[in-house]
Amino acid sequence: MVAHIQEVDAQQWVKTRSSLDPNESNFLVWTGKIYSFVPGEKRQLLFKIMGMSVSRCIPTAEGRWDFTSRELTYYLNPENDEIVRKWENPWTGETVPVMHVANSPVQGKFKGKLPVQVEGENTSFVFDLFPYYPNPLAEDPQFAPYCPSPTYQAAELFKITVPSADLLNSELNSVTELKLCWDRIGQWLPWMKMGEQPGQMIYSAIGSKVGGFTELPPLLQAEINNRVPLYKQAPKAFLEGEDMTSWLYFQNNFSAYLAGETFPLPAAEEV
Repeated sequence: MVAHIQEVDAQQWVKTRSSLDPNESNFLVWTGKIYSFVPGEKRQLLFKIMGMSVSRCIPTAEGRWDFTSRELTYYLNPENDEIVRKWENPWTGETVPVMHVANSPVQGKFKGKLPVQVEGENTSFVFDLFPYYPNPLAEDPQFAPYCPSPTYQAAELFKITVPSADLLNSELNSVTELKLCWDRIGQWLPWMKMGEQPGQMIYSAIGSKVGGFTELPPLLQAEINNRVPLYKQAPKAFLEGEDMTSWLYFQNNFSAYLAGETFPLPAAEEV
């Protein structure tokens, strides 16, 4: 059966990505792999990854939804699935601290109509994103070894599939099932200290929605309980200011990185 394109209201995307109930925090989880992609070299499996997002959607008087969330992603040893705290760079031979993803907040505004692909009993939201903006590290000479380019450029390819019946069921605040496919082409991460080494990283991951914090993988539950309880719930309100990224997080915590501290840095639970 060939998928056909139709438009749905943003409310159906809210049910998919988060929940129509602004009092709820919703969780997505993902696992995958990161490969090197260097001209003239065979690919290397650099890391496995495991991550999560906790989100909330808040309706506004203007008829839009304010989306607010927090994200964690951990870089794992491909051989034993353990969190990598120190990484020996195979190109430079230098051992560097690993700065795991701890982005808070990650936000957006949803309104109007969105195109979807409907095939049989399933509906898929497809987002092909190509971020392109000045690298925040590029203006400071101290970051030269950690900043591969004055421009941050990447490709983020998302496919999120849910049961069509869930979207049409007015009694559901959130879909009962979700399948995530996420592929990314990205630059070397700043903590890798790659300098001008040519190449990129290829991310390949899948994920799903889970019923709550206690359904997260044990590794994520342990990290959140012991180090970053802030990530137990989404922000309670839309936060002003820019989204956190790996580059801004590196910039903000550069002294801790140089001191060899363990990442993500502790983050207390929101009161």
